[in-house]
Amino acid sequence: MLRLSALIVLLFLPSPALAWWDYGHETVARIAEAEIRPATRARIRALLARSALLDTPTCAAATMAEASTWPDCVKELGDRFSYAASWHYQNVDVCRPFDQEAACRDGHCVSAQIERNARLLADEAVPVRERVMALAFLIHLVGDLHQPLHSGDRGDLGGNRLRVAYGLIEGRTNLHLAWDGYLGERAISTPAAGAAGILSELSPLQKSAMRTGSLEDWARESWRASRDFAYASVLGDPCGEVPEERPVIDEAMTRRLIPIVRLQAARGGLRLARMLDEALA
Repeated sequence: MLRLSALIVLLFLPSPALAWWDYGHETVARIAEAEIRPATRARIRALLARSALLDTPTCAAATMAEASTWPDCVKELGDRFSYAASWHYQNVDVCRPFDQEAACRDGHCVSAQIERNARLLADEAVPVRERVMALAFLIHLVGDLHQPLHSGDRGDLGGNRLRVAYGLIEGRTNLHLAWDGYLGERAISTPAAGAAGILSELSPLQKSAMRTGSLEDWARESWRASRDFAYASVLGDPCGEVPEERPVIDEAMTRRLIPIVRLQAARGGLRLARMLDEALA
């Protein structure tokens, strides 16, 4: 009966591919789209109307929501975009003082590529195709930065090597998958759901405060969330030994983590709005 129950749970749970990776990124994009200036929104729509220039017919980018998942979609196109594989994360050790430079050598990390693509987007001398691509990468990478396990780890590939169970779900589930997938979707779909729901819970003062700070401040904040919530929730001591028995993210733990995930999505969307306004003012 236990195995049958687990199978039923798996059948009715949304696929992780539709969780943070799609649903989470789209939510961050929709928060930003709701918060940018009208002039910025018009310029973004004009750029994305030219998204056919990307020549990726299997990976659409005609809207901000579609553009938010385009950089993950094109991973399936092999060598064309393989150069961007390391742009989606920065493995800053949560058990040492914050050191972004060590994780960003030669610009191959999420923070450095956010800065680079923001510059490309802002430069009207850059060909339209490159600016559309920069826009898609910028939308996606700001979302990635605010998923804590894309910003901090403990030498385990952002939690990919830390086996956990999400309720009854075990198999190949790891800490990264739990946050990227099941927990991300559960948090964002909890009422009030989606971008509008998350924004409805914030006051103008809170939204204004979230937009402040530097990119390094945001990276440090997400790195800290990785340590204090992602790792600490399953290990107690985020830098302690990994138990032989797989830690379980149970219902009580999930409920405690939902506000953290929703906060990270809100921060990502509002900060993306600020960067888009600055690039396209």
